[in-house]
Amino acid sequence: MSDLPIYKNPAYSPEERAEDLLSRMTLREKAAQLDMKFGSQYATEVHPDDFCSVTETTDYYWERLREDFPDGLGYLHDNYSVPAVMNKLQKFFIENSRLGIPVIFTGEALHGIAGTRATVLPIPTAWAATFEPRYAYEAGRVIARETRSLGIFEILAPNLDVARDPRWGRTEETFGEDTCLSTKMAVNIVKGHQNGDISAKDSVISEPKHYCVHGIPEGGVNCATARAGVREIESCYLPVFEAAIKEGGAKDVMVSYNSIDGDLLMTSSHYLKTVLKERFGLNGICRSDWGGLRRVHYLHKMAKSPKDAIYLSKKNGLDCQGGDEYPDKVWVDSLEELVNEGRIDVENINESCRRVLKLKFELGLFENPYTDENEYKDIINCKEHLDKALEIAQKSIILLKNDGILPLDNSGKYKKIALIGPSSNKVRLGGYSAKIVNRRLDTIYDVLKRELPEAEIMQCDGCGISDGDFKFALADQHHLMDIKAEKQEENISEAVNIANECDLIIFCGGDDNISSGEGRDRCELTLCGRQAELMEKLSETGKPMVFVMIHGKPLAIKEQADQSNAVLSCWFGGEKGPQAVCDVLLGKVNPGGRLPFSLPRSSTMIPCYYLMLPGASNEYYEGKGDALYPFGFGLSYTEFEYSDLVIEKVSETDVNVKLNVKNIGDKDGDEVVQIYVEDVESSVVTPLKLLKDFKRITLKSGEEATVEFKLGYDAFKLMNQEYKWVIEPGKFNIYAASSSRDVRLTGEVII
Repeated sequence: MSDLPIYKNPAYSPEERAEDLLSRMTLREKAAQLDMKFGSQYATEVHPDDFCSVTETTDYYWERLREDFPDGLGYLHDNYSVPAVMNKLQKFFIENSRLGIPVIFTGEALHGIAGTRATVLPIPTAWAATFEPRYAYEAGRVIARETRSLGIFEILAPNLDVARDPRWGRTEETFGEDTCLSTKMAVNIVKGHQNGDISAKDSVISEPKHYCVHGIPEGGVNCATARAGVREIESCYLPVFEAAIKEGGAKDVMVSYNSIDGDLLMTSSHYLKTVLKERFGLNGICRSDWGGLRRVHYLHKMAKSPKDAIYLSKKNGLDCQGGDEYPDKVWVDSLEELVNEGRIDVENINESCRRVLKLKFELGLFENPYTDENEYKDIINCKEHLDKALEIAQKSIILLKNDGILPLDNSGKYKKIALIGPSSNKVRLGGYSAKIVNRRLDTIYDVLKRELPEAEIMQCDGCGISDGDFKFALADQHHLMDIKAEKQEENISEAVNIANECDLIIFCGGDDNISSGEGRDRCELTLCGRQAELMEKLSETGKPMVFVMIHGKPLAIKEQADQSNAVLSCWFGGEKGPQAVCDVLLGKVNPGGRLPFSLPRSSTMIPCYYLMLPGASNEYYEGKGDALYPFGFGLSYTEFEYSDLVIEKVSETDVNVKLNVKNIGDKDGDEVVQIYVEDVESSVVTPLKLLKDFKRITLKSGEEATVEFKLGYDAFKLMNQEYKWVIEPGKFNIYAASSSRDVRLTGEVII
């Protein structure tokens, strides 16, 4: 037998090693493992382009670290750099820990690891727009490889909020308004991050957020309370997190800032213990979102002191405090005092610490705490990752309108093209992106000039997007810092003059990093700045116009759509977004994306998500209140015909659905077949249709394929008046559709 202590012996299981190490720790050492701190504040050289990053040559204020963390530390975030720097810091924590406990480095990696190096993928909403879950998995693999290669072991992503208020700035981080789509994407992104083995050098711990109802904040304002009943929570929001944990294997969860009908999630025994840990079986930890724990005291007024805020959260199931919370000494002192006073049982601290230690053993940090210092050079921005970024961007683009003007051909019909708009010569990356340092990204202008060498491309911004600088009103969001508006010269007259000289106008506009993103909530969904005015003046020229909408969240574009011959929804498409846009414009790629959320007719006609409960008219004095473009909608450069729907019961609750789809156009293309179910007569009010499955298929011109689906218990269940999941006997309509509004075939089944 080895003379090594059990916790240092890899022959034992992570559970056995964690238990042994736990038995050797003091209460203060256990409490310190439940803490996370901001790394770059201890660096001697913060990166000039990113205050969350440090230079490759930085040193650290070692005495400050010793003073602040005498009992060790569980997690350290926002210290983006190269592996050599991370290794230096890891060495300090191991050597200055009585028991040699390594730290978990963690970081933001919503669509690429933050900092100054990563490949920037399209935003998650774009992955959802592909209606192809494997792209979430493949995006997760890119993120995991690059993150781990830089010496970071855990990421604060994905965002699994089901987003149904388009005013909310963080909509761009989500998979949209639908539970089925969000769930399939959630399982795949978590699997992509963790890949079944978090100790592998190309895997990271995935931490879904914001548990559990954050996508419908009151007024659309970030962190606001959610007004939702038990049935809605259980039917619409919890299933996404449940699937991410049970099917995807997510280790950790970030707990939301907000309350649900007055039940503050940060202190909710029901949601943290009963649901998350007992029902869902979370294996890792749940931690507070940035500053969320402090809000228990100063904002929600549920505690009279920081110590009482810590008491309420720990007593009710929170494991760790996140970033921008209480200083380590306040946290550790408070937990020690609470145990000594008998207000918290020591087993509460033990259980949370056990979870943290188990993760550290599962990561392999006690055997391999350091990262190869050169391997990242062949991984970051490698061709494989850049190609994947381009592919996802191409597949995510949605054709919303087309009178036949697209795709543009190379016949020379358009000898002069006016490329106008604030995003025509800028790359919009979206929130939580890596900073682009020491490399230049191609813009739409760059790509079009390269792809159409015979045409004259005349570019002009015409206007900017956002007006003025943006400052956060909430003190505990200063991790985002103040955002400076990108100053763009207002030259509408020049843009119109250029348009008058040209044969075609391509207008590129939409959102920027102030009109969309965390804390960038809006009460108007119209185009920011003078974009609408510019588009109106361009339309008055009488020249054909294509609107390329580069955005993060839903925008109300009825007037702009009316003014345009074609409209493309292109999202914040990552660093390869401009190439993807041009590939679609020129017909190299046939667009096949679908809307993951509905686009409203106006800013005031919200909510407009497709699965609103029946019981009222959608008519206003001003007109129809349904979506301008509904969930699941998207056109193609070809057309598809549906036929021969067959619905077969294979058991009392299992149904097979089969249909044929044929490409009847003259171009190859993708179709997204969507299966919706309606409970025709139920004991509680249910939506008129709910998405239950979907498949994206590729068909050559003239090709026909049979598409099959298997629907089971979950497709037909509801939460009844006694709040129990049941299938109520009766008739169910089954719709095969091209969007939530475009039903092609209808059938029924009796259960």
